[in-house]
Amino acid sequence: MAVVNKLAAALAQRDGIPSQTNSTQASTKVATGRVKESIGVIAVANGDSAASVLRLFSVHSSWRVSALLLSSTAITGAAADIGLYDLPTRNAGAVVDADLFASAADLATAQNSTNVLIESGTVTPDKLEWPLWRVLGLAADPGVYYDVAATLTAGATAAGSIALKGHLIDGN
Repeated sequence: MAVVNKLAAALAQRDGIPSQTNSTQASTKVATGRVKESIGVIAVANGDSAASVLRLFSVHSSWRVSALLLSSTAITGAAADIGLYDLPTRNAGAVVDADLFASAADLATAQNSTNVLIESGTVTPDKLEWPLWRVLGLAADPGVYYDVAATLTAGATAAGSIALKGHLIDGN
């Protein structure tokens, strides 16, 4: 085994070490960015069916998502993917990646600020410093907003509420 000294991207950028920096990350601060918080709360009715889309808040493609905290009452039978949709005014609100963050997250039992950012496995620890457009696999930042939404994968057999709180770094 070897003893090594390594730097995270923010520290490599700080120290100007070109072999350890990635210029595509430079636009989003990974060390002193300003945190924004968005939250959306939606009432779910008994009988809301699978494929129902619950749009909770918007996020810009240049921002870095640092946490997505899911809270809900026990909505018997329900589960949801958590991902991104285009805004209704762009591409008719089409799905971008329905389960980017979470896949079939449990809503049947109460959730209390469960971080679902990496639940689906698409966002992995090595991507946590990346702006959203890179996580989506895009070649460049399109400079657009997306809606963060929960898409029911199993219908609700009881009424309740779902809340999603996002911690977002805007890079300024």
